Amino acid sequence: MPRNPTRPDKTGDADEEGRVLLVGPPVEALREWLERADIKKGPIFRAIDRWEAVEEKALTPQSINLIVKRRCAMAGLEPEAFSAHGLRAGYLTEAARHGVSLPEAMQQSRHRSVQQAASYYNEADRTKGKAARLAI
Repeated sequence: MPRNPTRPDKTGDADEEGRVLLVGPPVEALREWLERADIKKGPIFRAIDRWEAVEEKALTPQSINLIVKRRCAMAGLEPEAFSAHGLRAGYLTEAARHGVSLPEAMQQSRHRSVQQAASYYNEADRTKGKAARLAI
């Protein structure tokens, strides 16, 4: 089923609305990946088969989640505590802690719901607020 062009989503086509700005080390890492994988067009993040051949199809959200969990386990962390969604939500929480405006952070994270994105900001703000520091 084709996506509704009036309702962009996380899996939409690469267009101006779907672009994010990268600077510094992430850019170099991305360039190196594109060169090594010989990617000229199509999805950037792709599956790699057991013979280390890069496939043409994009990674699925489920496979990204499994990769995150596997890497956390390799780092000695509890994989159940981490998810691909958690990385995205964590980005907004960190942006709030660093004083990045909500609209700017949403532009980068591609969150569409101000209510959802603001919930991460509100949580970060609560930890810095006076009410959290009151001694009872």
